[in-house]
Amino acid sequence: MESGIDKYIGKKLEGRYEIQQIIGMGGMANVYKAYDAIDQRTVSVKILREEYLGNAEFLRRFKNESKAIALLNHPNIVQVYDVAFTNRMQSIVMEYIDGITLKDYIERQGTLSWKEAIHFTLQILDALDHAHEKGIVHRDIKPHNIMLLQNGMIKVTDFGIARFARSEVKTITDRAIGSVHYISPEQAMGDNTDQKTDIYSVGVLLFEMLTGRVPFEADTAVSVAIKHIQSKAARPTQINPSIPQGLEEITMRAMEKDAAHRYQTTQAMTEDIEKFKHDPSIQFQYKYLGGESEKSERKKYRKAIDKTREEKTLHKQNRKKRVPYLPILAGVTFAFVLATLAFLGLMISLQNPFAQVEEVRVPNLVGLRFDTALSQYAELGVEIIQESVTHNVDFAPGVIFEQNPRAGRTVREGSEIRVMVSEGQQVFQLENFNGQPSHMVRSWLRERGLQYEIFNEHNSTVVVGDIIYTNPSALSEVRSGDIIQLFVSIGQDVQLRSVPDVRGMTLQAARQMLEMHNLRVGEVTYDQSDQPTDTVIAQTPDSGTLHQEGSAINLVVSQGSAMTHVSIRVELPAFDGDVQLQAFADNVLVHDTVLNPSEVGVWQPAFSGTDELVSIQVLINGHLYQDFQLDFSANPPTFQILDTWEVFLP
Repeated sequence: MESGIDKYIGKKLEGRYEIQQIIGMGGMANVYKAYDAIDQRTVSVKILREEYLGNAEFLRRFKNESKAIALLNHPNIVQVYDVAFTNRMQSIVMEYIDGITLKDYIERQGTLSWKEAIHFTLQILDALDHAHEKGIVHRDIKPHNIMLLQNGMIKVTDFGIARFARSEVKTITDRAIGSVHYISPEQAMGDNTDQKTDIYSVGVLLFEMLTGRVPFEADTAVSVAIKHIQSKAARPTQINPSIPQGLEEITMRAMEKDAAHRYQTTQAMTEDIEKFKHDPSIQFQYKYLGGESEKSERKKYRKAIDKTREEKTLHKQNRKKRVPYLPILAGVTFAFVLATLAFLGLMISLQNPFAQVEEVRVPNLVGLRFDTALSQYAELGVEIIQESVTHNVDFAPGVIFEQNPRAGRTVREGSEIRVMVSEGQQVFQLENFNGQPSHMVRSWLRERGLQYEIFNEHNSTVVVGDIIYTNPSALSEVRSGDIIQLFVSIGQDVQLRSVPDVRGMTLQAARQMLEMHNLRVGEVTYDQSDQPTDTVIAQTPDSGTLHQEGSAINLVVSQGSAMTHVSIRVELPAFDGDVQLQAFADNVLVHDTVLNPSEVGVWQPAFSGTDELVSIQVLINGHLYQDFQLDFSANPPTFQILDTWEVFLP
């Protein structure tokens, strides 16, 4: 670790990424916090450890991660900005996530409420749904790879062992990698993995959030893997009885060992969770072996064994009482042969199967109008039957788009050709999706044969992951196959600014400089110094550091060597809540701060002067509150309240 820090901390990679500190250490790479000097933003830089640069397997996994995430664009998936692969360094530049892992959060909380658990689960499923649509299976879903932001938003990270669903490349290493407490049975056995593998892992994660522990524990990783393959997990309600039955059923179905019995898509699991959210008392009546069911199965098995034993005993007893079967059997056989010959003779006389029947080559009817096909092939010797009329994106109304048998095959004269006829594109009216969760909107569009594109936008009012607006807009008419653009909120756009150096400037010049950088003056204090009066001699935070737009920069201003200092006492009105307090000395803003009157009661701003008379105004939330007069010629300086105004606070 120390060598990694020594090597990269303080360096500028690719001429733009200033490495600041290490924020994570993984099995094959370290993650650093860095500042992108060109785009002026904080980023994460994932760098493959030097000892693995010569390892083909780790290089493949690292590059696979960059390829996988580069294809993805989703608010719940960490975004990749840049990649750099050289002989000396392999790095991925990603979105900086200021949060904690879901694993840390679970360990702090112990167990999560079911509302919180499904809030996180829906976001994870939404992210995986996007990845699966792109043909990418994550294959390492676990709470360690889920980042939780302060606003409750989820970010799925670490696609290091993700596999493209259509890829045929699979190694033993691929099969073995993955956190053993969350892997699916097919992963544990080294079988093929698809999107249902991720669904199993989500089920395990949901189990852990609801109960505070993983379903299988053992002394070794191999033993845990065997339990995933063979053992039945305890029901979540056995650990936490407060879990609703419907949510338990969803969890257990996602964790079915047989992939065919699991949810087949993330959408299907999402739909059940949405049904549960709407009605927490819902029961899905999924059938699982276990508990009383398992006992009843064993009971049925024992009954079957007992019945078999009874039949064997009866068979032995009957063998002792043998009857002369052969004469009876011969008579029955002779009668059956005579009946069969008679039947065949009748069929031959009626049907004449040996007569020559004309054969017809099936024509290609796809693309023809149904009425045209009927008239064009009326003399062909086959019957064209319309089997159904359904909407079809690619064929106009009344046109055949499918036939059975297919064109080119040979059939007997008089046979049927069944066709499916297009009803044309289906027309829909778009609903108003503004403010609705994007995964629900995507499901609505898919059900109607509509395609979509997702565009992420910053928005301070729409919840993260919800639709801001669509193109076409609400109530527009669209047809199946059309592409709908979905503009999805990724939250407020937080811009970071580099703090300028305002030391040596006058207070007024410093204020103007900070405003040019979208920053503001915070607390102003005075101190004696050899600098000219009203000169900034110190600032907090320091210059060069990054802070959010609108942040306050506190200044220390020189009062010269002969200045006198005095604090005035301002009694604040009774109000519980933050207010902005400002103090002006001879119309120059000297103090600007935010306080809660109910917590402090009194505000004591300090002022400096020589022997002059100074007029002081105190404002609350921009409204004049008190008028003072400060006399620095007195020894000690004196002040008096000239007037007080009532301020109406919200």
